[in-house]
Amino acid sequence: MTRIVLSGYIEVADADIDDVRRELPAHVALTRGEPGCLVFEVTPRADIPGRFDVYEEFVDRAAFEAHQERTRQSRWAAVTLNVARHYEVSGD
Repeated sequence: MTRIVLSGYIEVADADIDDVRRELPAHVALTRGEPGCLVFEVTPRADIPGRFDVYEEFVDRAAFEAHQERTRQSRWAAVTLNVARHYEVSGD
């Protein structure tokens, strides 16, 4: 089994920032509670308004895909519908 790592950032428009900040703690808690989640960090950048650095590690591709599926069905998906995502996924 090879770990899957996602790293990058999201860019949130001013119009969506309050909703994203409000929903983020629940999204982080749910993800960290998923089987196979090793690390899940979403960190706002103080120097770039609206940018959040993202770093995720999952034990394998199956755990990563399960996370992606859960996220697609979540409140987080609705809140971040217009968010620009800039990620790289490695492993497997």
